[in-house]
Order: sequence, then C-alpha cells, then structure tokens
Amino acid sequence: MKELTSTLPEDSLPGVKGYQGTASQPVVVTRLRWGIILLLLLAAIVNYLDRANLSIANTTIAAEFGFSQTEMGLLLSAFLWPYALANLPAGWLVDKFGPKRMFSWALCLWSSCTVLAAFVNSYSFFYGLRMMLGVAESPFFTSGIKITHRWFGETERGLPTAIINTGSQIANAVAPPILTILLLSFGWRGMFVGIGLMGLPLLLAWWKFYRDPVAREDALIHAGHTTASKNTGKTTSWGSLFRHPTTWFMVIGNFSIMFTIWVYLTWLPGYLEKSLGFSLKATGWIASIPFLAGILGVLVGGTLSDWLVRRRVKPITSRKVPIVLGAALAACFVGPIPFVSSTPLAIGLLSLGYFCSQMPQGALWTLATDIAPKDQVASLGAIQNFGGFLGAAMAPIVTGVILDATGKFTNVFLLGAALLMLGAISFGVFVRKPLGQ
Repeated sequence: MKELTSTLPEDSLPGVKGYQGTASQPVVVTRLRWGIILLLLLAAIVNYLDRANLSIANTTIAAEFGFSQTEMGLLLSAFLWPYALANLPAGWLVDKFGPKRMFSWALCLWSSCTVLAAFVNSYSFFYGLRMMLGVAESPFFTSGIKITHRWFGETERGLPTAIINTGSQIANAVAPPILTILLLSFGWRGMFVGIGLMGLPLLLAWWKFYRDPVAREDALIHAGHTTASKNTGKTTSWGSLFRHPTTWFMVIGNFSIMFTIWVYLTWLPGYLEKSLGFSLKATGWIASIPFLAGILGVLVGGTLSDWLVRRRVKPITSRKVPIVLGAALAACFVGPIPFVSSTPLAIGLLSLGYFCSQMPQGALWTLATDIAPKDQVASLGAIQNFGGFLGAAMAPIVTGVILDATGKFTNVFLLGAALLMLGAISFGVFVRKPLGQ
C-alpha cells in the first residue's frame, strides 16, 4: 500500500498532530487517514445493521401486527424514499458545512431512531420512524466521499472508497446470523435497542479524532491531478449539475443497479423461507453467504479501478470498467435463479449475482469524484445516490406487489436482471467525461 510522504519540515505543518517528520525524516500522513477510513468502516457496519434489522424481523413483525406482504413491502421501503430524497440536500450540506459536523449529527439521529423503533405499537408510528431513519442516514456516504476526496489522490481513492462501502456488505453478511440470534434471544424489540446503542462509542471517537487535511497536506495529496476534481476556477451552482446529461445517466444507471441489490437486502430472508423452504434459524446463516461474496465484490471493484488508473487508463474509464462489467455479469447470474431446481445451485447463483452487483459499489462513488468539480464532489455523489435509492425504494414495494399477485419470485428476478443490463448500458455508453467538458 502506497504511503503519502513529504520531506517538508515538521514546523511547516502547524497544528498537525501525530507527525514524526523533521527536515531529514519524511512526514507520514498514512496512519491518520487510514484510521479515519477505519472509523468510517465501523460506522458503515452500524449504519447498515440499523437498516437490516427490519428485513431480518420481517416475518416476525408481520405476524405480530398482522401485516400483509404489500404492507411489509411498504414498511421496508419507508426508510428508502426519505433517504433517496434527503440525499439531495445532504450532499449540498456536506459540501457547505463539512463532513465532521454533518456525520456527527447523522450518527446521533439514526441511532436514536433505531432505539425508539423498539417501542412502536402501530403501523403509522413504525412507518414514521423508518422515514426519520432514512433522513438521518443520508449524510453518511456523502460525508465519506468528501473525506476520501480530501485525504486521497485520484490514483488511490478507489480502495478507501471501496473499504467504506465494504462496511455495508460486512453488516449484511453478519446481520442474518447475529440479528437472528438477537431476535430469538431478546425479541425484535430488544434487537432494535441493542443495534441502536452501537452508534454511541463511534460518535465519541469520531468527534475526538477526525480533522480535515491542512493546506500542505492537501497540496501533497492532490499533486498531479488531471480530472475535474481539480478545480477549474469556476464556481457552479448545485442546480447546474442537473443540466448535464451525464448526471441523468448516472442517476438512471445507479437506479437500475440498486434495485436488484435492495431486493436482496429486503427480501432475501423471505425468499429463502418461502421459496427454498429454510427455517427462520437456518435462514439466518444461509442468507449470509451472498453477502460474504458481496464483501469481495466491493473490494475487487475498487481495487480494479485503482489498478487501471495506475496503468495510465483514464480515471473515468477505470471506474466504469468494474461498474459495467459487474452489472452485466450480475444480470447473467440473477436471471436464471427462478428456473433452477437445485437449492445449492440457486444459492450459488444468488452469491455470484450479488458478488457482481457489488463490484460497481467499489467504483460508483469514486466515479463521482472524477467527474464532478472539486467543490461539488459530495453534491454529485449524492445526486447519483439519490437515483440509486429511488431504485432501492421501489424494490421492496414492487417485490411485495408481485408476490401478492403471483406468489412467486420469478418476475422479481427477471425484472432485476433487465434493470442490471440497463445500468450497464447507462454507465458504459453515456457516462464519458467530466462535467463541463
């Protein structure tokens, strides 16, 4: 792993803690910036556990309250609609106020919403808290993209971005067994309280340790940039981003990819129980297999994109390769799932499909940093994420409606495969150059 060093004397970096540099010893900032990434990784795990708890308790909560499949689909999507819409102002707010403050407020609020959800006694109360959770979590990944842009150069930011996104896959992998054990031991309400309280130590650590790079570090980190993330000198408005066709194809492409990902995240336990016949206890372990594959998928996508940049492939092309390749291959694996009769083969296809669908996640956020002007990195990333979570919000609703109408997942998987191909085409054909060029 490349270290970021400078031969500048220590006294030329006032206010920087943790440096051991002198005029003859290089100053190393690697330790601090990778420590920040570690904190974001842990926060991403907690972030996604707060989202996943409802899908794990899906059938239990439905049975307790008497909810239909369509009502559960709407409840599962209650987080996603506000999250998608809140991403638009969240990106602007992160660009304006910085990631430290925005992320601190987000972590505090989403943890509170999760704990309060343990005390619901009605559908409307539950729905409202899930909506609030979506708003509260919206600044997280936009803060992450701002931080990786500030602390990493264009040839190396794919891996840290992928690591942050890996947190969601780690959470998805450990959520089924861990949350199922908590569910069986303490009930779904106790599970919600336990997951919500996990955010408190992370909040304290974040507020104590995070800082932005100082001027000398910033110059060192971003020396030699060649893409739009190096400021052109022009100040553009947030709304002007929507005037570029590239922005809209990023929205459409991410919508299409995230739809299938959130079919997995919201309905995989239900598919394993209803279609493959697994018990609730067994589902907790089997459901973790595709998500373990997803961890590797994110890391492969981010590492591949950085490797291509270092091989002097254009940065935008380097990010697009894992996005387009991953989405297209995922479509090929997801489409046949409802037509196989072998349970091990179905699980294998589910795992391969999820691995490939996660390859884009290691590069999507980094692509925004290569396309956006420097002062709008979080804004463009948030707009792209807005499109993704519109697809995510549609996934549980459409799945619930299809299940109520047909009783089978066949059309769900076929629709997911078609949208994955649409995502590959949107990014592969229509996203070509930085905004304004």
